[in-house]
Amino acid sequence: MSEELIVIGGGLAGSEAAWQAARRGIKVALYEMRPGKMTEAHRTGSLAELVCSNSLRSNDLHSGPGLLKRELTMAGSLIMEAAEASQVPAGSALAVDRNIFADFISKKLSGSPGIRIVREEVVSLPAGPAIIATGPLTSDAMADSLTALLGGEHLYFYDAIAPIIDSESIDYSKVYRASRYGKGGDDYINCPMNKDEYDNFYDALIEADRVTPREFENQRVFEGCMPVEVMASRGRDTLRFGPMKPVGLVDPRSGKEPYAVVQLRVENREMTSYNIVGFQTRLKWPEQRRVFQMIPGLGNSEFLRFGSIHRNTFINSPLFLSKDLTLKNSKNIFVAGQISGVEGYIESTAMGLVAGINAAFMMKGKDTVDVPSTTSHGALIRHITESEPGSFQPSNINFGLFPVSEALMKIRDKKKRKAAIVDRALMDWGEYVKKVAQ
Repeated sequence: MSEELIVIGGGLAGSEAAWQAARRGIKVALYEMRPGKMTEAHRTGSLAELVCSNSLRSNDLHSGPGLLKRELTMAGSLIMEAAEASQVPAGSALAVDRNIFADFISKKLSGSPGIRIVREEVVSLPAGPAIIATGPLTSDAMADSLTALLGGEHLYFYDAIAPIIDSESIDYSKVYRASRYGKGGDDYINCPMNKDEYDNFYDALIEADRVTPREFENQRVFEGCMPVEVMASRGRDTLRFGPMKPVGLVDPRSGKEPYAVVQLRVENREMTSYNIVGFQTRLKWPEQRRVFQMIPGLGNSEFLRFGSIHRNTFINSPLFLSKDLTLKNSKNIFVAGQISGVEGYIESTAMGLVAGINAAFMMKGKDTVDVPSTTSHGALIRHITESEPGSFQPSNINFGLFPVSEALMKIRDKKKRKAAIVDRALMDWGEYVKKVAQ
């Protein structure tokens, strides 16, 4: 067996996996094809570049994302360390300055004596030991190599990213600052709409010209990252119950909630750019400018990045993946990140953490330690290894993935039941972390 662990992919999962393995004394070769070969969505060659939102979602411990982040922190996650070092205001959520975030991780990994960073594309699966963490933008060559090994087809769906605008181009006389229900301070810029403004915006959005995907045959769009125009096509009021929900966002100038609202979330510490929250899109760029400038306060907005669409790739994990994240027909190969069938930044990081730990144990000749299904990490592994293969879809962390005992079901109050699930998870995760300590 090789004395060096190969990690393919320098995104969140690959970066976390390399870090965890190196912490345990394993020599790691981390392969990243960028900047020599770029993807449809990346803009830099930095490790762990965030290509969609800059938010790692809720910090509330009694939410799925909050619990998962707490577990990651308890296990010494590099990604969480970087997030804390690059945090920007986002109410009750954890959002980061994406440049500081990626630079922090790149410097940590390049400065680790146990990690060798190789800037080239890996076009076929190595014999192992290796961790495949090529993410949702896996290259065609690697996708073909995985297909040949698994004897089955990958599943493809389309993922869209939201536009970013220049803060100086916002008309602040038409917007107001607030977080929903006042949680976390006045971290969001809110663009309120009355009914007429909303109706006009909706009609323009529905009629706008879209990019037609041509490169791939399967054109499914994942529900968790639905383009705003696709969401709007489901009904006139769909957006008002989704990304344009006004509930809890009282306009201090009127003392009332608007009919609809578009939120802007800060992108960097200098507050020079803002993301249009929930407005991932596949509209053509001129149409994005025309339609989104109808939003109050954005009439003269300057777009620093237009929304775009790209393919996401993941394997049908319940068919192919074992609970230790190795392929069932190739036990030297681990799979981590979004390609394993999880959705989201922190979920990808979590799978990278477990894969890195398990690979280190395997290379030391030790048995891997099962992740308790009562933890958020274990609940995700349970989803990607035990779901029905015929209907498998990637998932974010949520309490619906956790096993619920008979004792928990007897707790009638939902908040108390959720608190009990969190307490159980942290206790069981603490024991797991002790077992896998370096």
